[in-house]
Amino acid sequence: MVNKGMNTRTLSELLADLNTHMTTENVTIKTLLEAFHERGFGFFLFLFALPAALPIPAFGINTIIALPLILLTAQQAIGRHTIWIPEKWKAKTISKSSVSSFIEKANPWIKRLEFFVRPRLSFITQGHSSKIIGLLGFFMALAVSIPLPLTNTIPSFGIALMSIGILMRDGLAVIAGAVIGIAWVVLLVAFVTLYGPEGFDIVKNFIKGFL
Repeated sequence: MVNKGMNTRTLSELLADLNTHMTTENVTIKTLLEAFHERGFGFFLFLFALPAALPIPAFGINTIIALPLILLTAQQAIGRHTIWIPEKWKAKTISKSSVSSFIEKANPWIKRLEFFVRPRLSFITQGHSSKIIGLLGFFMALAVSIPLPLTNTIPSFGIALMSIGILMRDGLAVIAGAVIGIAWVVLLVAFVTLYGPEGFDIVKNFIKGFL
């Protein structure tokens, strides 16, 4: 489905290739994992983070979105090169129409990101640096799980930006995503530390002020 010589291809091209090669009405998670292999962390993190980060239909509420993000970033943080998920999850299927719809809605946003993303500082996206990326992403994923309206948007965007940086070998994108996501986590922690549980309400009202 996805060949190994695709490291220089853009993410929009990667998704278009995936869409083209889905010849059945449903595809299993196991098939996707095998197809992307070591690129799976970047791809699946992007796949789950983007719907929560951008104004397109999401897969579910915060905690549902956060669960796969927490699982993936935790594995990345401990140094796994391939994704582990329970066997019963591997058997689950995704319909081709759902994937195609997601790609169609996401493509305009992806192409905007790709305008700024290109291979640079690639050493940041590989080797031991991936553990640091995973650890930072794990803290962002925990922030995504907080059940407050729109609080998942910024940390999810941070994870999405880091993941596209991994896929495109752009260390600068990884750094930018880490700064954005961790700054949000620090902001939440600061408000809760200073104001207790009311800190969440302050953040929620702050967000509403921009709507």
